[in-house]
Amino acid sequence: ISPVYEVRPRRERRGFDLFGDTLPFVPFMVRRAECTHQPIRYAMHDSRSADALIRVYDARGNVIETHEYRASS
Repeated sequence: ISPVYEVRPRRERRGFDLFGDTLPFVPFMVRRAECTHQPIRYAMHDSRSADALIRVYDARGNVIETHEYRASS
């Protein structure tokens, strides 16, 4: 089973939280609400030796983006 990561906006609307099966809670503080590339890149780096699924959620809890990372073999 590939790791699954979730990128969710913070309640105070300043940044994102990154959750994953293989990592502890990792908060990301970014300036703009639409700036999700930092937590996505971190999740890809964390799972560099395995495939991963990264889901980005909006404030209502709906999935707005899905990224599939394929590890290099």
